[in-house]
Amino acid sequence: MRASQFFISTTKEAPSEAELVSHQLMLRAGLIKRLGSGLYTWMPLGLRVLRRVEAVVREEMNRAGAIELLMPAVQPAELWQETGRWAVFGPQMLKIKDRHQRDFCFGPTHEEVITDVARREIKSYRQLPLNFYQIQMKFRDEIRPRFGVMRAREFLMKDAYSFHASRDSLADTYQTMYDAYGRIFSRLGLTFRPVAADTGAIGGSASHEFHVLADSGEDLIAYCPDSGYAANVELAEALAPATPRAAPQETLREVDTPKQTTCEDVAALLDIPLERTVKLIAVMAGDALVVLLLRGDHMLNEVKLGKLDGLADFRLANEAEIRAAFDCPPGFLGPVGIDRAKIRVIADRAVAAMSDFVCGANKPKLHLAGVNFGRDLQEPDVVADIRNVSPGDPSPDGHGTLLLCRGIEVGHVFQLGNKYSQAMNATYLDEAGKTQALEMGCYGIGVSRIVASAIEQNHDERGIIWPATMAPFLLVIVAIGYGKSEMVKTAADTLYAELSAAGVDVLLDDRDERPGVMFADAELIGIPHRVTVGERGLKDGEIEYQPRRAPAGQSGDAQKIALAGATQFLKGLLEN
Repeated sequence: MRASQFFISTTKEAPSEAELVSHQLMLRAGLIKRLGSGLYTWMPLGLRVLRRVEAVVREEMNRAGAIELLMPAVQPAELWQETGRWAVFGPQMLKIKDRHQRDFCFGPTHEEVITDVARREIKSYRQLPLNFYQIQMKFRDEIRPRFGVMRAREFLMKDAYSFHASRDSLADTYQTMYDAYGRIFSRLGLTFRPVAADTGAIGGSASHEFHVLADSGEDLIAYCPDSGYAANVELAEALAPATPRAAPQETLREVDTPKQTTCEDVAALLDIPLERTVKLIAVMAGDALVVLLLRGDHMLNEVKLGKLDGLADFRLANEAEIRAAFDCPPGFLGPVGIDRAKIRVIADRAVAAMSDFVCGANKPKLHLAGVNFGRDLQEPDVVADIRNVSPGDPSPDGHGTLLLCRGIEVGHVFQLGNKYSQAMNATYLDEAGKTQALEMGCYGIGVSRIVASAIEQNHDERGIIWPATMAPFLLVIVAIGYGKSEMVKTAADTLYAELSAAGVDVLLDDRDERPGVMFADAELIGIPHRVTVGERGLKDGEIEYQPRRAPAGQSGDAQKIALAGATQFLKGLLEN
């Protein structure tokens, strides 16, 4: 491709609303252009990257035995109403009406559609297992689209759905897809980690997320460096303390805390570790108020809490509800003296093992110290894991301790079981001629999100540094004075023709631009390899080669290479 016949639209500055590096660089490099909130046009350079990712995904899906199809983007409400998700999926779904006032949605996912296909087409166990996939634009009406294509309203996704006659068959395909995802992200040159995850709104019995590791990631991942354990903090189990609760050593007493309404402030005032404080969080489960007790340094895990009996639809209590129950303002709440006949108390495992702790006194400007279960208040009604894990917690697999890192979710695999097939009566006849519900799996990859995630991992102060498998072009020839020097034009055209004939995806920058502009564009766009052709070097029979990223153990400085053997040199370099 010649730059003069292509479309390159780079800028020096990114819009102020672009927060993430990937968003800034995608706009500056001209990969995308904003149309509206969460809506982007993929420009020619960006589309080349997107198509490269898509090609790797398609190759590995085909290799894994999945069969490609393409389902409608617009879906009738009736399918979603069969599974109950028309109301449950929430305002993220873009709902539309046709001219007959019939309800449709612009598909955020395709479980219902593919299950409808399956119930019409699959009749016998002899047809199973089957695994269908598509690569298609999805739409989710994000409440706050941000970070460019990382959290956009419209995005390109690969979604696959498998159908089985048994759980064992589902587990086999699940592992096949898990392995395929590992190959995809490895081929794309990404540093990633698969983690155990919550099934969320999709549902099912087992789930793993694939995260590209980046400091800008929205997800927090717990992992053990001494084992293979890794899980999203939503799912990572916080084990109960190994040591039993100590016997009380202190007397119960009130302490003045005139302005201290947080555990941090109370601990500082009393000169005690934050771990010796207990915070009370009041939530509403229907019309009932429920009290949660967590250690002062721990954070509530709402996903874990929502899985406890009666708390699936909990919400935080408002100030009026708190004052009605405690006759006390927030900031001084505690479990001592509350009416246990009316209020259920759920304590985190760590709190249940505490003694001589500090908590609110249910009186303004006062806290209690030396508080102990059994002596000063009843034991909790429920003891459960309701917190996020912290660095240093023991790993749930029994090997070492946990660390935390940030990740960007780019893939997710689920064992759905028969949730959708039962709801939509998708069945088959087994070997005995008996009707059975299909077992299902679901496997998604955010194709457009991968592009942004790769930039978060691969950039410097000059711009993007693409992994070779994702780059819009593998090599750029910067021809200095192409329109003014016949020597440069001949050498650049010859090299371009030879590399193209050898199958190298090369960009010839033959624009009438200053060298600094051409170099800056090549670095901003992130092309992995650059060759500079100029009159000065050609007089000595040389051109200049420089990689975008320095190879391991090398400086990455520009080096002179002989023009006569340049094609073979570059082919060998790129093959390695």
